[in-house]
Amino acid sequence: MNLDILDSKIQAFIDLNIGASISKLALQKNPFPTVEWISIINQIAAKAKAKDKLPTWFSTSNIIYPSKISVEQTSSEKTALYKASIVYGENLIDLTGGFGIDDYYFSKKIKNITHCEINAELSNIVQHNCKQLNSNNITCHVGDSFETLSKLNIKWDWIYIDPSRRNDTKGKVFMLKDCLPNVPEKLDFYFEKSNSILIKTAPILDITAGISELNHIKSIHIVAVENEVKELLWELSKEYIGVTSIKTVNLTKEKEENFEFILDKNLKQPNFSLPQKYLYEPNSAIMKSGGFDQVGLFYELNKLHKHSHLYTSNDLKKFPGRTFEIKNCVAYNKSEMKQHLQNQKANITTRNFSDSVESIRKKWKIIDGGDLYCFFTTDENNTKIVLICTKIK
Repeated sequence: MNLDILDSKIQAFIDLNIGASISKLALQKNPFPTVEWISIINQIAAKAKAKDKLPTWFSTSNIIYPSKISVEQTSSEKTALYKASIVYGENLIDLTGGFGIDDYYFSKKIKNITHCEINAELSNIVQHNCKQLNSNNITCHVGDSFETLSKLNIKWDWIYIDPSRRNDTKGKVFMLKDCLPNVPEKLDFYFEKSNSILIKTAPILDITAGISELNHIKSIHIVAVENEVKELLWELSKEYIGVTSIKTVNLTKEKEENFEFILDKNLKQPNFSLPQKYLYEPNSAIMKSGGFDQVGLFYELNKLHKHSHLYTSNDLKKFPGRTFEIKNCVAYNKSEMKQHLQNQKANITTRNFSDSVESIRKKWKIIDGGDLYCFFTTDENNTKIVLICTKIK
């Protein structure tokens, strides 16, 4: 970590070039010989990535950034703030500290935070940034987190882990045992050090696979931002032997959509019907959760088809996802398509439908966009239909 990069002229140059072409900058001559040109360019690229994802860091003076890839892979402030709502107590150790975004928000809830990072330079960067952010209750440890956890004679209120997938597992099914640290292998040891463990995984991890690898799962949080699932959070408690709750959240600019249910093998069957006045499409967090029947039952909605995962009602309901008013329901055939949609402008979604969005657009010459939303799906009678809608929210 070269502190010369904090020179006021260099920092002004970095700010001036946020959003500039990195490839063009790379060809220019370095105007600051005390710092490597590649380091300055990296700061520009990484800070540009932080502008929307990490606004607190972006707006704070004298922040030093790691590589652009590290910034891309780190938690956003929105998801870090959500994680902080889960934890409580006096102390927390983060075994995979990284750029420290999560620890910054944990430090707002918990008295003492320990940040473990095997990369010495990244640990030094985090330590420096904590001073700029006035986060004085975060202690940084360099080295293997297993050794750090073993040496520190502390009973932790929480252990937080964000395992990274090993490079030699590319192309294989994503399992926790394929990550570093290997949480399933070390879980008994972790429970010797804390009764509460929070694990962050990428959304690609299959929930059923994760359940098969872990024990004492109290809750699984599925976190989406602007309807894109960003991470899964596994909340483990040492003595917990009850049912697992699934908590879905979609963080948007306007609101926070929440839906929670219990994993239950004896779930009541949903109600089915033909399309009614309103149509409901669950947000991506619910879709990832697999709670397709649970959400319909909770909101007293009818399902269009077992595999469509679209819902309908005659009375408008508040729903965690998109809501539409159905203006027309037509059969998917040549005459109906010619009459209602050919050469029209519409937004297209397919659910439980054989044709792709691209092939539908090409076949019927439908232009993307506009105020119409068309759902190509299958109803309870296994008939292919098109629901022509306007968006309510």
